This record gives sequence, structure tokens and C-alpha cells, in this order.
Amino acid sequence: MSASQPPQTSEVPTLLVKIFGKDRPGITAGLFDTLAAFSVDVVDIEQVVTRGRITLCALVTEPAPGTEGELRATVHGWADSLKLQAEIISGLGDNRPRGSGRSHVTVLGHPLTAECTAAIAARITGTGGNIDRIHRLAKYPVTAVEFAVSGCETEPLRTALATEAAEIGVDVAVVSAGLHRRAQRLVVMDVDSTLITDEVIELFAAHAGCEAEVAGVTAAAMRGELDFEQSLHARVALLAGLDASVVDKVRTEVRLTPGARTLIRTLKRLGFQVGVVSGGFTQVTDDLKERLGLDFASANTLEIVDGRLTGRVTGEIVDRAGKARLLRRFAAEAGVPLAQTVAIGDGANDLDMLNAAGLGVAFNAKPVVRRAADTAVNVPFLDAVLYLLGITREEVETADAHEG
Repeated sequence: MSASQPPQTSEVPTLLVKIFGKDRPGITAGLFDTLAAFSVDVVDIEQVVTRGRITLCALVTEPAPGTEGELRATVHGWADSLKLQAEIISGLGDNRPRGSGRSHVTVLGHPLTAECTAAIAARITGTGGNIDRIHRLAKYPVTAVEFAVSGCETEPLRTALATEAAEIGVDVAVVSAGLHRRAQRLVVMDVDSTLITDEVIELFAAHAGCEAEVAGVTAAAMRGELDFEQSLHARVALLAGLDASVVDKVRTEVRLTPGARTLIRTLKRLGFQVGVVSGGFTQVTDDLKERLGLDFASANTLEIVDGRLTGRVTGEIVDRAGKARLLRRFAAEAGVPLAQTVAIGDGANDLDMLNAAGLGVAFNAKPVVRRAADTAVNVPFLDAVLYLLGITREEVETADAHEG
């Protein structure tokens, strides 16, 4: 038999040994030491510890004829000595094969209620999926759990769960399982109200005394009610005459979204490339690129003549179509297939970019964006995006502690 052809175990007698009780060091070693006396082979192992209670399952081959009773008695005796419970079930073969169509379903709750969890699980089942495994990715500042699902294709599952998530008020992301999830990726973010909590043009407008007027136009543009390029020119025109020194003032006023540094730091540790595209201004994004160690940054540029803002922008406008175009350009320069890109944004001018990316994430987004994106994150922590990539909070904190 070649190495690529696993042995057929579907009709081989096996024993499922299940151990429950208070966790302590040495339980796993003790169980397999006990089983080793009967020369059984290990077919599968699952272990989980929840609030100090262990559940350990070992699927092993049947022992030599006439010794199963002794094995059972020995395992029960060992478990009793440690005040553990044991259950041994006879059967045939390994786990049944997982169905085709495999996905990772990440659920974020703040909090995650039993009612919401039941609704998500029921919708997975109703779509024809089977939940193979569940594990927790984070317990704070949000609760994040991941379901490994098989038996249904990713796209219909994503559609069904997006509807359910909107109804019950949790965030759900569905991505296809496979090796690509571990591959190097490119993550591209919007800036205003995504990477940072501010709208940069409104910071400039505050210095020009026209903040309210600019904010109203910005809000309408982000809802998709106004053409972005026209609204940009109209808002920038209100800044005409401002002294160029205002640029340094605005840079100091910019506030990063909670979790932004953690997100970028973790992605860079994993070898990901990270960029930003913005309908804002290079006078701010270039500074963010340097401060945060970003790989790519592109935005509009405020024209400055004789030390004052002219009320115009120069160069090609970064609008809705421009953001998608830049995502493709960054991906080509990074050598990352478009399917391996992640885009994050909140406004209508991010929609083309979110749709072009392999995974589009609407971050605290306008309703029109939440409806169109692959997934939505509605908690105020940008690093929650890490959980959509299967990265746990514990892994992040361990890496931070290791590097001081």
C-alpha cells in the first residue's frame, strides 16, 4: 500500500475511552500508560479542559482476544484511583468522514448569549451543515468562538448566517477551510473611522471653523447618498487659506481605534503585509505608515502653495473605484493572490474594495456596507479581526509577553 493510501479502518473494531473529572498534571500520560499494557494502537485523541474539568477521549484499536474485559476493569480502576469517571464504548472504525464543503464559522459576541449560540447552531444545521468542532478564540474584550463546519458549501452558509446574525445581533464570519487560511496574506484597511476613530477632513475643518458643514457632507457621502469625488472637492474647498502648519496639529489629534496597534503588530509578526487606502490625505497617511510600520499607504493629497492650503487636491482621486484598484495593485506588488487579501472598511466608498478582496470585513459600518460585505464586526475593537483569521487572544498575549 502506498503512503498516499491510508488503511481502511471502517470495519476494524475499536474502543472509545472517555475520561471526565477534575484536571491535574499526568492524566493523559496515565491513561495511555494504562492502555499501553494492552498493546493497543491510537486511532484518535481529543482533549479539552473547561474551568478546570478535563474531558479526554481516546479512540484505540481492540486489544488482543480475551483481554477486553481486563482492559475495561484496569481503566476503570485507574480512573477511580484519581476520582475520575470513565466510559468505554465498543464500535467499529474511526470517525465518519467529514462532509464536503468545509468552513470556519467565527462568532463574536459582547456578550455571547446562549440564545444567540443556539440560533447560530440551528441555522448551520438547517443549511445542511454539521458542526465538527468548537473552540474558543477569545474571552475578552469580546467572546469569540469558532465552529468547524462540514457538509455545506461556504457561500450559502455565509448567506444564511449573515441573515441570522443581523436578526440576533452578533457578528459572524464564514471562511472556507483549507491550507490557504494559513498562507501569507495582505490586509488593507480604510483609515477614517476604521484604523482611526476620526474623520481627518473634519479635524482640518475644525481649524477652519467649518466642522459642522463638512461633517454633514461627509456623513451623506459615507451613506452613499453623494458622489464621493464631488463631495471631496466641495469639502476641501472649505479649507482654502488654512496655514500649512495645521497639518502637524491634525497629526497629533488623530486617535487610533482601540486594538489597531495590536492588529498590525500581530499581523506583521505572522509575516502578513499591511496597507491603508484612504479618501483622506497623504499628509496624515504617510505619517501613519511610518509610525505603524505599514507596507503600503495611498490617499489623496492636499495642495499646498506658499505655505497655505489652496482648497484643492492633486493627483488621481482615491475614491470607491480607486480603493479597489489600489487593493489589486498592492496585492500584485506583495505577490499575494487577490483571494488571499483581507479588506476592512466602514463606508460606501469601501464597498468595491470589500467586494474585491478574498474577505471583506465591514467594521462598525453603515447599514449599506454591512449588507454587502462578507462579514461585519460591530464591536469597537479593531483587533477582533484577528479572530476571523483563526488567531486566538492567548496567542496574541503570549507573543506580546515574549517580546516584552
